Parts: sequence; C-alpha cells; structure tokens
Amino acid sequence: MRALHDVSLTLPRGQITCLLGTNGAGKSTLIDLILGLTSPTAGSLEVLGDTPRNAINSGRVGAVLQTGGLLPDITVKETLELIGATFPTRRAYSDVIERAGLGDLLSRRVGRCSGGEQQRLRFGLALLGDPELLLLDEPTAGMDASARRHFWESMRSEARAGRTILFTTHYLDEADAFAQRIIMLDKGQIRADGTTEEIRDAHATRTVRASFPAGVPASLLRAPLPGALHREHTATALTITTRDSDAVARYLLTHTSACDITISAHSLEESFVELSSAGPDNSTR
Repeated sequence: MRALHDVSLTLPRGQITCLLGTNGAGKSTLIDLILGLTSPTAGSLEVLGDTPRNAINSGRVGAVLQTGGLLPDITVKETLELIGATFPTRRAYSDVIERAGLGDLLSRRVGRCSGGEQQRLRFGLALLGDPELLLLDEPTAGMDASARRHFWESMRSEARAGRTILFTTHYLDEADAFAQRIIMLDKGQIRADGTTEEIRDAHATRTVRASFPAGVPASLLRAPLPGALHREHTATALTITTRDSDAVARYLLTHTSACDITISAHSLEESFVELSSAGPDNSTR
C-alpha cells in the first residue's frame, strides 16, 4: 500500500501553504517525511537544500504537532528555557512569548494548561530556533476564537518576514482566509494545487437563484438548461446548480420573466468534498 504516490511540490520562501485532505489522505505521511521521521521508499526529498534530518538538527525547521513533546510538571517559562538551551542560536524569549501569546501563562504548570494553551506553547517552542520553515499540524486545535485570531495574525507576520509555512487544518475557513496556496491530497495523490480562487474556478459549480413573483413556470423545471446539474424550487423561486452559470443567467433573462437573479460561487468546502470524492480521472495537478 502506498501512502503517497507521485507527490511533487516546491514551497517558495515566505509562502503560507495549506495541506488539505480527509483522514488517510497522506497528510501525516508527508509531514513525517519532511520532519525526517520516516524515509521515502522511492524518490527523494530535500528540505532547504539539505536532508530532512540535517535541516531539523540545524534548527532551520520548526514544527507544531497536535500531541506530545511537553512535560506536565514544569512551567511554561521553564519549558521555553529548557528547549531554548538546545539551540545554538535562538530568538529572544520576549519575542517568542509575544508572538505565541504566552505572557499570561509563564508561571503556569504545563499540565494545568488547556489544550489550546498547550498548542500556543508548542507554537512558541517551534519559533525558538528562528526556523526558516514552519510545519503546523492542526495548529489551532483547542484554541478559542480570540487565540486563533492572534495565532493567524502572528503567522502572517512570520510569512512577511520570509518564513515559509505549511499547515494542515480541519477548519476550512482558516484555509480559505489565510492560505496563499492550497494543496488537496486524496488517497496519497495531489488532486489540486493552487490558490483558493483557482481551485474554485477549476472544480466548482455555481448556484443561480431567481425569483418569479407570478410563480415558477412548470416548463422551466423541465427545460434543458446549459450545464444544469440540479434544480430546487418553491412557488416563486428557483435555484439551479450549474457548471455554466453565465449561460443559465442569460437564458433566464431572455426567455423567462425571472427577476432578482443572483450567482454565487462554490465554497472551498464544497470544492473539497467534490475533489475528495473524485476518482483519479477527475483529478488535476
């Protein structure tokens, strides 16, 4: 069984990239490969021009994982100092504390921190070595809305400073709002790779909605409309899912009494579901 098949990608400096995929899609395997926790059975992998292990050992790669790596009986401050001492060079503690939002947690024992607070600590630890590449596996899991907002503001600042960021998330709104590039994995293969807009345009249908004050004509429910995939209606409104929204809108304007016509784009979530259920013949790179 191949966890990954024919996966080829390059991450430009300073780019925020999101890795999306269902459970078992290959995300964790790819993260493990980049972190040097496992080795590819075929092909090759370079991280910052070096082997993954060397890049990690030099402090050029930082990672925020979901679990593990924390001692519950020492304080947050002691944890930062303990890990910071292992780096030949490191960022100033004050900078890390501000970036990760740890100021109010320094004297608290790690075991008494919530799941979201522990994630903030992992983020701070990942920044200590002043890495060029940050790998974030579900980085905001357990964080409240305020902490999530602060986290992503920090990530944008890190990217502007030239840091490369690769993250996974189950919050598709985070991918939509913060990723400059999205890579969708499914069954170990890349199904899509591009900006949110590119993925929507390439794979998404659109929804056309129209009002009919005098009632939706029965004939329109059976009429052959361009690219129409699905129709729903009430007494005075019609909703059409289509791959050719412009043609459907033109038809409604020129052949019917429709008014208040609107066209809405597919959401990233709908694109994700569509791509995750597509077979190899429907995939794109």
